[in-house]
Amino acid sequence: MNIAENAALVVVDVQKGFEEAGFWGTRNHPQADDNIAALIDVWQSTGRPVVFVRHDSVKPGSPLRTGYEGNGFKEYVEQRRGKGGGAELLVTKSVNSAFLGTPDLGAWLRGAGISQLVLAGIQTNMCVETTARMGGNLGYEVVVAFDATYTFGLEGPFGWRQSADELARASAVSLHGGGFARVVMTEEVLTGVR
Repeated sequence: MNIAENAALVVVDVQKGFEEAGFWGTRNHPQADDNIAALIDVWQSTGRPVVFVRHDSVKPGSPLRTGYEGNGFKEYVEQRRGKGGGAELLVTKSVNSAFLGTPDLGAWLRGAGISQLVLAGIQTNMCVETTARMGGNLGYEVVVAFDATYTFGLEGPFGWRQSADELARASAVSLHGGGFARVVMTEEVLTGVR
């Protein structure tokens, strides 16, 4: 895998509020935080651009709501912000796609001549997937570092329930099989950077 010199790492919603297991339930990919940290470190050490995305929930009671401690980035992300040699952007949003946040992610990427995105973060089947789908639709080459994402089990219509692993796999199949993104493991991305 070839990772472009100016490929942007988009770190989606790695916020403290996702640690509240009583609200979200059981997560998958216990190694995801280590993988996200490794990606940030490599991007920063090679001077590549990093986009940090924060979800500012407008739902009362959400662990991600503005003004609540859970809205902040996890400590390992916060400690890395501003430490890289490349460009850095903070995008805030209240919907699933980082392309619908502030400032305009697409305009920033176009202005910098960036055409390749690597996505990592939370939740695989929500904000990561939505951002990947929009990125693919907008013509970006999107790579999802699958094991640098995680999600939680969810109940849908008709009493159907899917585990975190089932939802993550379905998301990966839809993104990769549907041509929105290339879904790979973190190690493949890291190898492509070096």
